[in-house]
Amino acid sequence: MKQHKQRRLAAVCMIVALGATLLISGCSNEPAPTTEGQKTPQTGSGQVDPALTPQTGEDGSKGDEQVDKLASVKSEAAMATTTEEHNGKSVVTNPESIYVVVNKQRSLPDGYEPTDLVEPNVKFSFSEAHEKRHMRKEAAAALEQLFASANESGIELNAVSGYRSFKRQQSLFSHYVDTQGQEYASRVSAVPGTSEHQTGLSIDVSSPSVSNELEQVFGDSKEGKWLAEHAHEAGFIIRYPEDGEAVTGYMYEPWHIRYVGVEAATAIYEQKTTLEQFLSE
Repeated sequence: MKQHKQRRLAAVCMIVALGATLLISGCSNEPAPTTEGQKTPQTGSGQVDPALTPQTGEDGSKGDEQVDKLASVKSEAAMATTTEEHNGKSVVTNPESIYVVVNKQRSLPDGYEPTDLVEPNVKFSFSEAHEKRHMRKEAAAALEQLFASANESGIELNAVSGYRSFKRQQSLFSHYVDTQGQEYASRVSAVPGTSEHQTGLSIDVSSPSVSNELEQVFGDSKEGKWLAEHAHEAGFIIRYPEDGEAVTGYMYEPWHIRYVGVEAATAIYEQKTTLEQFLSE
């Protein structure tokens, strides 16, 4: 009788031990938690499932590339290293660059004229042939893109005045001096040889809603507001922004846009700065 009880007890112990072994074995298949307390997603084979694992995208590298490109632009086109003194004037050494800075202190070389002027396929506010219907080829293509984007948004823009030769700038500036005086003329018009229009990278635009006038009221129109918000998407900036006269030397001109390429235009737009400040950093 005593031996029978001992055999029964031994059998019970074996059953309990076997159950414990199976339980421990089953638990060992549970994936270990990660350092953040989350379970690592796995495939049926026990390997990490790539579809459920966070992937490293290209955004970071693209961002780095853009930063590097902007740094290269600032180095290559820096205002401090892109002029030479000629006959008492600071003359730009990079007139063909889309980043060239031309202002009251920085002149174009004597006799400069872009070699790649073309007429952009956009609507102008006038129909006759004229030099102001032209821009440099790259800027003209960007203007076509800008106008197409405006049209898709229900915005009607008209081109008014693009390239301007030294001779024509001379005539316009003299007109302002004769009718408005030297001080006013210097705030709204450039001395011949220092006009952005002569680079072929700038153009004045307006809209029928303001009778295609080049006045500050354009900035308050829906077309002017759209232009200020979207010009950079095609590589343009509002060259003479509001409250920027102390830097640019010119009054607010919401109609005057300047091509500098999408990367630089976007940076200038986002930083709410001017071309001078962007290339002086």
